[in-house]
Amino acid sequence: MSDFLKADADNEALIELLYQLADDDFIHAHRGSEWLGLAPHIEEDVAFSSINQDTMGHAVMYFRLLEELGEGKIDDISHLRGPEHYRNAVILERKNGPGEYIEKPEYDWAFTVVRHLFYDTAKKIRLDSLKQSRYEPLAVAARKIVTEQYYHLLHWQLWFKQLMTSTDTAREKMEAAIAKVWADFGGMLTFGPRGEEMAAAGLIESEALLEKRWLKKIETLFREVDYPMPGDAPGMQHGNGRNGEHTEDLPHALNTLSAVYKSDEQAKAW
Repeated sequence: MSDFLKADADNEALIELLYQLADDDFIHAHRGSEWLGLAPHIEEDVAFSSINQDTMGHAVMYFRLLEELGEGKIDDISHLRGPEHYRNAVILERKNGPGEYIEKPEYDWAFTVVRHLFYDTAKKIRLDSLKQSRYEPLAVAARKIVTEQYYHLLHWQLWFKQLMTSTDTAREKMEAAIAKVWADFGGMLTFGPRGEEMAAAGLIESEALLEKRWLKKIETLFREVDYPMPGDAPGMQHGNGRNGEHTEDLPHALNTLSAVYKSDEQAKAW
């Protein structure tokens, strides 16, 4: 571990940041995986599955760093924590729509496109900052992840522009999805109570600077499809996941994600 991280406060800020990074990708990949077999067409089904595999792989890289820092076995810390200990942004845990994956799924593709575009834009900005992190193992991970992230972002930008400039019905659904995601996306742009410590330790740049970059990117995208920027800043309508505040959708996701690991002792050895 780098000398400057030997201070307890810096170490705690690092662990908090790693949990946020890991949990964001972990939950986001799960919600994406629930589209398997349900995507608008077969090519998208294949492409989206690949993106979700990549994203879950990114979560594993962060969980591995936590394991190396003594937080516990990688599978235990990803599957056995209570919902209140997860640090993902609330918008990422929200269900894809009414219904269940195996029973009458009525998922909202517009919501998925907007959520993924907003998230992958923010993730790319965050990774570009993490590449300069003073914690070298984190910087190395960011440099690896960002090579895949570039293509994920292109994918969702294309979907966004196509649907926003398609039929009146598509435009109406996309605008409703923008309003829904915007209402909670503030929780993705914050680092929570330890944000200032993370920046002071040189782990990542400040929350305010990264949010400013995100808003600039989104404004550019909106301008390309003739859509005005909302007057209000992105909100946290359903709570701040960085503080352990979550909706009932998170336990629902965790129960599915961890079902095999919790129920089959042999599966843990696979």
